[in-house]
Amino acid sequence: MIEILNQGIGTSYQDLGRPGCTHLGVGRSGAADRPSHGMANRLVGNEESLATIETCGGLVVRFVHPAVVAVTGAQGLIDVRHGRPMAVNGVQHQPAGAEFTLRAPEHGMRYYVAVRGGLDVEAVLGSRSFDSLAGLGPQLSSGDRVEVGPDPQTPITTDFGVHAPRTTLLQISDGPRRDWFTEDAWAILTTQPFVVSASGNRVGARLSGTPLERVAIRELLSEGLVEGSIQVPPDGQPIVMLADHPVTGGYPVIAVVAPDHVPSVAQARPGTTLRFRHTGG
Repeated sequence: MIEILNQGIGTSYQDLGRPGCTHLGVGRSGAADRPSHGMANRLVGNEESLATIETCGGLVVRFVHPAVVAVTGAQGLIDVRHGRPMAVNGVQHQPAGAEFTLRAPEHGMRYYVAVRGGLDVEAVLGSRSFDSLAGLGPQLSSGDRVEVGPDPQTPITTDFGVHAPRTTLLQISDGPRRDWFTEDAWAILTTQPFVVSASGNRVGARLSGTPLERVAIRELLSEGLVEGSIQVPPDGQPIVMLADHPVTGGYPVIAVVAPDHVPSVAQARPGTTLRFRHTGG
């Protein structure tokens, strides 16, 4: 069992999400940076589908019983009391009574905490992820006492496997409404920098830069959205859709970020400069 002493900032239970529910109006959700989520589980010998804790820092956890724990994703300091020192991307056996605090990240945006056996929280529509847009799934709060699942009887590993590159150069393909924008808008998107705004969240990363101008201003019926879609509202400032994006949207999508590069957007802190490169399609 673990106890959440302080829930920190932007903290939630996450797994690989609930795909296949869009016909119900429910998005996939799940970990914003799935490679980091998966790596945390692999390090402690869990299946990647088990729940982790996603947090932007400030999380304080106490281990009621001895546990094997790993932290991945963002880079920052882990303060440990009554236990063994830890570092990001490492595995540690913590004794009963140990506490750790994840400080605000120095690099990146989101940490992932995995405990061997997985976190036994309620599943909704087959997933333990909390969807911040729909308000669906188990919510994490200070004071939670969470049971840990049975030992998976698999080896603990130090093989991190393939991981998404932490790059600010992001590959994009054509969006379904590219023709709604001027050629200058497309040139701006693919040659000029955009800065991540502090107003973003798990729904989408809001960017600021030279506005992207439309060919014509008219209404658009809501259309299906995928993770990585770059929507452009009337102010011309793009929004990259992340894990908790709605299943439909009414702003035109000029481009789509390559799936392998979406985790890099999810880990981009406010003030980070992003650049986009067209790969065709």
